Amino acid sequence: MMPPEEESPAGSREGDGGLVLLQALKSSSTRKGCDPFAQTQRSKLQHRRARINQQINKEMRMRAGAENLFRATSNHKVKETVALELSYVNSNLQLLKEELEELNSSVDVYQNDSESISVPMIPLGLKETKELDLLVPLKDVISEHYGEEGILFEKEIKEFMELRQAMRTPSRNEAGLELLMEYYNQLHFLDSRFFPPNRSLGVFFHWYDSLTGVPSHQRALAFEKGSVLFNIGALHTQIGARQDRASLPGLNQAIDAFQKAAGAFNYLKENFSNAPSLDMSAASLNMLVRLMVAQVQECVFEKMTLLRAQHDFLARLQLAQEAARVEDVYSLVHQTMTQSHVKDYVPFSWITMVHVKSEHFKALSHYFAAIALCDCPVASDAELPEQEKAFIQFHITMPEGPSLHVLLQDPEERRKLGKAHLKKAIMKHEEAMRIHGLCKILRKMDILQEVLSFAHKRSLSKYSEIDHEEDFFETGDAPDIHPKTHQKPEIKSPNFSQVKVTDLFHRLGPLSVFSAKNKWYPVRRVHLMRGENGFGFTLRGDSPVLIAGVIPGGCAAEAGLKEGDYIISVNGKDCKWSKHAEVVQLLKSTGEEGVEIGVITLQGSEGPKASDKKAAAMSSGSGLLKSNKENSRKSLMNNKSASTLLVWSKKSKRSKKSTYSVPFTAVGDNEVMY
Repeated sequence: MMPPEEESPAGSREGDGGLVLLQALKSSSTRKGCDPFAQTQRSKLQHRRARINQQINKEMRMRAGAENLFRATSNHKVKETVALELSYVNSNLQLLKEELEELNSSVDVYQNDSESISVPMIPLGLKETKELDLLVPLKDVISEHYGEEGILFEKEIKEFMELRQAMRTPSRNEAGLELLMEYYNQLHFLDSRFFPPNRSLGVFFHWYDSLTGVPSHQRALAFEKGSVLFNIGALHTQIGARQDRASLPGLNQAIDAFQKAAGAFNYLKENFSNAPSLDMSAASLNMLVRLMVAQVQECVFEKMTLLRAQHDFLARLQLAQEAARVEDVYSLVHQTMTQSHVKDYVPFSWITMVHVKSEHFKALSHYFAAIALCDCPVASDAELPEQEKAFIQFHITMPEGPSLHVLLQDPEERRKLGKAHLKKAIMKHEEAMRIHGLCKILRKMDILQEVLSFAHKRSLSKYSEIDHEEDFFETGDAPDIHPKTHQKPEIKSPNFSQVKVTDLFHRLGPLSVFSAKNKWYPVRRVHLMRGENGFGFTLRGDSPVLIAGVIPGGCAAEAGLKEGDYIISVNGKDCKWSKHAEVVQLLKSTGEEGVEIGVITLQGSEGPKASDKKAAAMSSGSGLLKSNKENSRKSLMNNKSASTLLVWSKKSKRSKKSTYSVPFTAVGDNEVMY
């Protein structure tokens, strides 16, 4: 279902665009990594996509109505009129779909501005989202669930909303990535604080498909998490595409960016399921991971051309094998893109681009093989064993003709095989140019046309150079080259601990107790007077301190304190985050007037012991989109380093080697230290 026609992807009326921008500037102009002024081509594309999709939706409804009328009526004149209207509607639909296809294929928006000639990469646009007002829903939860005044937390809620507003327009650099990571990490705290497993917050998260602009919405916070994670991957693709790949530093940065993009999409595929938008479906994500790996492999080939000495025989064999490897991975991407459940979604220009690259790099593999054979001098006796070893693993099947030893030592035999490789290279170059010509959008990309034309002319020139008039033999068919790489692409999973965040709602108390999944009875205020044996209870743990035991007949027992109660205040001082020693000191400093203690008791069987034994888990919320793996600590961290995101969940942070009573009394050896 499409949004009303007056809505834009940003969730506002088109006429209010300036107001939205002004609000973004006001709320997030000082936040690092946010660029609200950048009315980039990406955001303009998304707005145009939304309008076209609304028009397509309108035409589809008109067509459905006309088809129903055509089937229902028996009046010949009405049928003719409806048929004419249907042809008009179908024509409009075709034009709109072609316009949308062209917008979805705008890969040139993200390319680098360098004057160097390099094959364009395929980046992704970011998913757009509507504005979201969480002020009232979060205040309600704070009041109903936590028993606190919601108005006292307006500052924290507004800070979270400002962070969300800022992450909608991340700058296309490392700071923008950190901003998205910061918001993603804050969502885990929000999940634990406000999204119980059996209840919805009552708000919808609206996101638009990154390729088609089609809107989707869910109540599940996991949809928000997954969409932000998708944007992290998409931003990596944009950063990778804009690098100057004519230099070694630029290539290394591009490789790193595409590897991290592959890691983000792969993490999303493995840990989230049942996404409502096609760009986050398992099939699409699988295709994107393979595409990113292929683009990494292409950058590795370009890196090899910069590092290897061009005149060296072994170096040129390696370049040929690297090119064959690039062709191999792009062929796999092309197969994935042409599957039935992906083909209708992926832009035709993407499919064509991948196909062109597959043929182009196959041609390059044969070209470099020919150059190695024809331009490099015959090996000396010392070099021959190493060259034979490399050449025996070079072809998928050994070429027909003389033995390997004779082939490498005889210049004429080398020329014949080189000529066969060049013939195949020229055929593949021509095929790449033919496929390129089939796509109207790619024909407009001058740089791609220039790259393909240059490579084709270079192979033709070399073929003319080595072709002799007296050649009466028929040029054989060169065997394909065995793909091999010296730098295997790495899928780099997101490192969430890299960006440290602090829980915006930490004033609500430690998450081990004060989370959405736990319920507790109302706060009890208990007044205690010190007796002969002190207050008569045993304490244990930190943040919050737990009443581990109550002495029968003591002051605490008479006042109604129970084992398992948590102390949250002493004489009006908030103690939710207080350490064990701090609470003991507060109790010891009381005079004859006694002390007032605020305590809570957790409800149900998963009371104090359960909550101490295991920290609060981060649930992904209710709804269609959820995954246990996504919420697991191992899946979240992805490395051994500690993260502030999960400090509260580590038992060692709350452990004590002894327990205390006030005044100090003996504690049983069978008590578990927390």
